[in-house]
Amino acid sequence: MSRASLLLSLAALVAVLALASLLIGPAGAGPVASLKALWAGEGPLGIVLREIRAPRAVLGVMLGVSLGLSGAALQGYLRNPLAEPGLIGISAAAALGAVIAIQAGVSTLGLGVPAAGLAGALGGVGLILLLAGRGGSGLGLILGGIAVSALAGALTALVLNLSPNPFAAYDIMFWTMGSLADRSWGHVLTALPLMGLGWAVLLWAGRDLDALSLGEEAAASMGVDLAALQLKVVLGAAAAVGAATAVAGAVGFVGLVVPHLLRGAVGAMPSRLLPAAALGGAALVLTADIAVRLIMPERDLKLGVMMALVGAPVFLHLIWRTQVGK
Repeated sequence: MSRASLLLSLAALVAVLALASLLIGPAGAGPVASLKALWAGEGPLGIVLREIRAPRAVLGVMLGVSLGLSGAALQGYLRNPLAEPGLIGISAAAALGAVIAIQAGVSTLGLGVPAAGLAGALGGVGLILLLAGRGGSGLGLILGGIAVSALAGALTALVLNLSPNPFAAYDIMFWTMGSLADRSWGHVLTALPLMGLGWAVLLWAGRDLDALSLGEEAAASMGVDLAALQLKVVLGAAAAVGAATAVAGAVGFVGLVVPHLLRGAVGAMPSRLLPAAALGGAALVLTADIAVRLIMPERDLKLGVMMALVGAPVFLHLIWRTQVGK
């Protein structure tokens, strides 16, 4: 299959899954009636489709694009198929900001929690760049990300441990599991500008990542500014993943699984993998979100839990294959 055919197929799959996300749910009245209600926007079903399911589907696409694209870019920059967005600590920093907001009494249904999550992500990426150093090695970036992730995780646990409010602790626990439920158009509009900026920056870095795949010295001889490339990848991933975590909670493994699944179809060149991983991420998140509504609709199974159940075995398989291949 050619690259163009693959991208068209993935785009069509995303469209079908987004439509399925709109039509699946307890308030459904059949596909035809649901589509009519969606078009007219009238009655209880029309309100459910336009104000609850539509933003959830759109946010699912945005979340998948952010995580898949960021994972492919980080794997290309670090030249490590085991790299993923959570590795550089942005998700943990965004989660910490949101957790502090919840503990302070901010409702998880409003936009205060996403705003605090974005602030946490920006603070985290600043600390990561400070630790890694401008133009530092990939190892410095990984170590800085691990340090920030560990610190943010410890502070999140501390907030939970010291929380005098059991309801806030309950909200924190379930928010950190990641979910697209109860999201509104306000969440979409809050995240979209920063996500869009992150997507543009990461796609812009594609050609430089191609050169870096030949090695740092070869890339530098081809005119690639390695310090600028590091900034592009880190800031692009921080913008996309930070905004995604701020509005949807912690959803892992998408950035690890999707590039691994698609690399064989598009080749190892990062510039070819980036758009495919973006569409593949959207398809995977939409599929998982539909699954959580079908498997245990009465128990509110969380999206982050579903992705962990899928991603952890893939991660173990990658580690096993890496070790056996030595």
